[in-house]
Amino acid sequence: MRILILGGDGYLGWPTAMHLSANGHEVAVADNYLRRQICRDEDVEPLYETLNLTRRAQLWNNLSGFDIPVFIGDLMQWDFVEELFHKFTPDCIVHYAEQPAAPYSMLNRRAATLTLQNNLMVTANVIFAVREFCPQAHIVKLGTMGEYGTPNIDIEEGWLDVEHKGRKETFLFPRQAGSLYHTTKIMDTDLLWFYVRTWGMRVTDLMQGPVYGLFTDENESHEQLLPFFNYDELFGTVLNRFVVQAVAGYPLTVYGKGGQTRGYLNIKDTLNCVRLAAETPARQGELRIFNQLTETFSVNELAERVRHVGSQMGIKVDIQSVENPRKEAENHYYNPTHTGLKDLGLKPNILTDQTLEQLIEFVMRYKEKIRNGQIYRNVKWG
Repeated sequence: MRILILGGDGYLGWPTAMHLSANGHEVAVADNYLRRQICRDEDVEPLYETLNLTRRAQLWNNLSGFDIPVFIGDLMQWDFVEELFHKFTPDCIVHYAEQPAAPYSMLNRRAATLTLQNNLMVTANVIFAVREFCPQAHIVKLGTMGEYGTPNIDIEEGWLDVEHKGRKETFLFPRQAGSLYHTTKIMDTDLLWFYVRTWGMRVTDLMQGPVYGLFTDENESHEQLLPFFNYDELFGTVLNRFVVQAVAGYPLTVYGKGGQTRGYLNIKDTLNCVRLAAETPARQGELRIFNQLTETFSVNELAERVRHVGSQMGIKVDIQSVENPRKEAENHYYNPTHTGLKDLGLKPNILTDQTLEQLIEFVMRYKEKIRNGQIYRNVKWG
């Protein structure tokens, strides 16, 4: 297929581009380097320098023989969107092009406004572009498990059957976001569901849990093809942050009681999930929802896993409970259904000691570049 990846410069966007290219698809990427700009503005640079999209695409072409056209521009601007869809009219759009960080969205009014405007306007422009230029195309949108919150019932896969006063109906599963970022993802889902009903679009919404790791089949032998690796509170995912903190000798920052439980997955599984969703598209007029995770862990469990592997490697890892800056339940029920992607053929990469050891060994090579001052910013939700 012809697959257009929006947000192709990101932590997940670039690895997805290589993975789909290596699996026989014709891939193009678009980005405006928003994440890079925010990281510079907030002084939270990634652990190592990452090549720009054009240079990474050139390197990938030299190594693999696969060409990935690069389009640099702002997807909030219709002129750019129109030009993009004319030059590369896709069969499938993978939509990563959003401000991706919950803590950043809660930083201040400016960050909140940017998150709202960027995330919702880009999603709207994607919908309008598909309607105008490729109405049969399949949108694969990266949602988040954070849309659901932590309800005291099992989390179904996107939909809930309700019986009320003798009548039955199926509704989108009730959602209760824990940050403004997660709220924009709910609004994305609502926008897409409206236009699925109105225009008969085909959409897969992937409710993804936090991702960890760096290495994929396409980049393990070529370090310059690795994705961004943030370890700060604003953009770093929790397990990646804990690994860097362990290497730096910085106590692992467990928020509050540490019982917050979420569904996690290896970066390799993200790529496989997106590919499986793209290769088996939703039906016309269908909003298909998959919960994209492989295992659930509490924050305490993740911290203990890092401490255990660190101690085996001769690293003394301390764990410190800090006042929780977020508004969230610290002990709660959490049981999400996640069978849809397995039914499509997903074979999960489970978190092992070897996986953590490989990540710790890699980070140790960059230990001198770790800046302790950017690890914990104490961005308060309240």
